[in-house]
Amino acid sequence: MNHENDKAAPTIIVIFGGTGDLTKRKLLPAFYNLYLDGYLPEKFAIIGLGRTPLDNGAYQEKLKEGLGEFSRRGKPNEEQWEHFKSFITYLPSDVNDAASYQKLKEHLDHIDDQWGTRANRLFYLSVAPQLIAAVATNIGKVGLAADAAMDRIIVEKPFGHDKESAIELNRLLTRTFKEEQIYRIDHYLGKETVQNILVFRFGNALFEPIWNRNYIDSVQITVAETVGVEDRGDYYEGSGALRDMIQNHLLQILCMVAMEPPVSFDAEEIRNRKVDVLRAVRRLKPEEVHMYAVRGQYAGGWLQGKKVPGYREEKGVNPQSNTETYAALKLYIDNWRWQGVPFYLRTGKRMQEKTSSITIQFRPVPHSTFPQSKVGSLIPNRLTINIQPQMDISIRFIAKRPGLEMNLQPGEMVFDYDKCSTQTPEAYETLLLDTMQGDATLFMRADQVEEAWDVITPILETWATRDSLDFPNYAAGTWGPETAEALIAGQGHVWTVSPHLFENK
Repeated sequence: MNHENDKAAPTIIVIFGGTGDLTKRKLLPAFYNLYLDGYLPEKFAIIGLGRTPLDNGAYQEKLKEGLGEFSRRGKPNEEQWEHFKSFITYLPSDVNDAASYQKLKEHLDHIDDQWGTRANRLFYLSVAPQLIAAVATNIGKVGLAADAAMDRIIVEKPFGHDKESAIELNRLLTRTFKEEQIYRIDHYLGKETVQNILVFRFGNALFEPIWNRNYIDSVQITVAETVGVEDRGDYYEGSGALRDMIQNHLLQILCMVAMEPPVSFDAEEIRNRKVDVLRAVRRLKPEEVHMYAVRGQYAGGWLQGKKVPGYREEKGVNPQSNTETYAALKLYIDNWRWQGVPFYLRTGKRMQEKTSSITIQFRPVPHSTFPQSKVGSLIPNRLTINIQPQMDISIRFIAKRPGLEMNLQPGEMVFDYDKCSTQTPEAYETLLLDTMQGDATLFMRADQVEEAWDVITPILETWATRDSLDFPNYAAGTWGPETAEALIAGQGHVWTVSPHLFENK
């Protein structure tokens, strides 16, 4: 495939943390697939940086193993890989050593001289959060990213530990970079089904007129995982579900669902509309937190036929830990479009199934024309956007059952991504290509990050000062604590758990 119009200018990609797990699992497979699909420029270079002493050959072999295991295309074709690996270089480096940055600068300048042009520079910070400051500061000191129009820095989550640290990190980054150079990445926003929310809403005259409080009863956003904390116990102890998932992934999805129509598909216009949503989210008072937020922690049990430990028994976890592995929120957006409509957000580990979905529950019909004795209860319409592992958009509606009598039944219309394409790009492919092309639409701006922290700060502070006396409070392989059901039952709602709409009323 050839995509000349979509290709970026000559680009050098520098990966800090080039020997890390993210590079092997996500970044290198993404760049390789972009290369195979013809999206990388003819002149490009990938430079991996790390403390491990490796030569180019050993580094390339390590990355090749990762491709076979993690690329959506599987084991690489030998001829294609031989060509692709010639673009990959490894430089032993210490992020705290100024001499390493000087050596990197000489290497980048040498490539520019060879190509006869100043290449775009993409710096990917696949490093621990506490190292971001050192990397950004040293990049600035050596002048590696001096051209605001050509040089970009990508920062992984978590972006700060709370609002204050996020503000401080933003200040630190903007001492070296302009805001338009900083790409705060959230891989959820690169997923096909998440991106399609904007097209679905604003590309169809059918949906936008009813996308408001007059027709929508409630919205649910669920990100459930079957895995536990695995080997991330040390990290998770300082994070928890609220920070790890809701502050970034779920609140960003909420913005896509709830934002006002943008005037254009310009990156800043779309990001402005997202910030408007976060600013309109009703802030909770400390004494209200228990009415709007529920937390949980998984106990040991059986999941998919295997015995699994409880969170407090995981490696690196305090045996009396107060860290939540489940969080559910009831949020309200105080504006004209959404006043009074509850947005339910939940995420958890060790849950019954792995699923990420958005459920738009519409209001019931105002008057039932049909005799109850004939049709039973009318089920309200529902729209579900399944993000993963299923990728589809489904609409539940009511239709007449075939036969001589007037009996109604739910039906379903489904748009299935997998039937459209067997090779759907991974989220990182989309986001890395956008970065090379300078398109910041799907990346978080500083004010978005700070507003998202502001939304959850009262909950974080309340939970930190009050130990939960009932932890662990849900068994592995369930849908979370019973209190989560009570959280939304007051509005007459229940959590939807099946991707098949007609199975849940």
